[in-house]
Amino acid sequence: MISIEFIVTSLVVILIPGTGVIYTVAASIFKGKRAGITAAFGCTMGIVPALLASAFGLAALFHTSALAFQILKYMGSVYLMYLAWQIWRSASPITVGKAQTSLSLTGIATKGFLINILNPKLSIFFLAFLPQFIPVTADSTLKPMLLLGGTFMLMTFAVFVVYGFLSGYFGQFVVNSEKTSIRMQQAFATCFAGMGLKLAVS
Repeated sequence: MISIEFIVTSLVVILIPGTGVIYTVAASIFKGKRAGITAAFGCTMGIVPALLASAFGLAALFHTSALAFQILKYMGSVYLMYLAWQIWRSASPITVGKAQTSLSLTGIATKGFLINILNPKLSIFFLAFLPQFIPVTADSTLKPMLLLGGTFMLMTFAVFVVYGFLSGYFGQFVVNSEKTSIRMQQAFATCFAGMGLKLAVS
């Protein structure tokens, strides 16, 4: 069931930087590796609704209802724009380490969860991607979809944690520079704004 082709293809998809990767990297750089792991967990859990929707056939709604797709798409776009505005507005010199004690891990995980759950393309991706690796002889598609989706989630979490750890080490050397930390926060805000606009017009 879990073929080498599935592992390789999934790894390629996961490694491509998206909103989840950028969010995890930003959390790790500015709030430490623990925050990066939490962000990775939140982003990974945000996959669950899309996976369940695809497994139970609910994602087909987005193929037949343009209104449902548009509503969720614009909700995701607005949320990314909100994150961009929030990061840009609060951009300030940050010292990694001591600031970690005051961060809200629940808030970090929640934001990561919302980033993925408000992405309508995720459920369509699963609906188009996972069935390719289900044997035609399978009695049911539900269990194979859940198994493949669960494996994809584990791989996502592992890759995001690696991104987070690498970014955490990078942050120790760079973020202590006030000018650099502010510019990097503004750069991440710009990335989120760009992705929000791209999602809105796609």
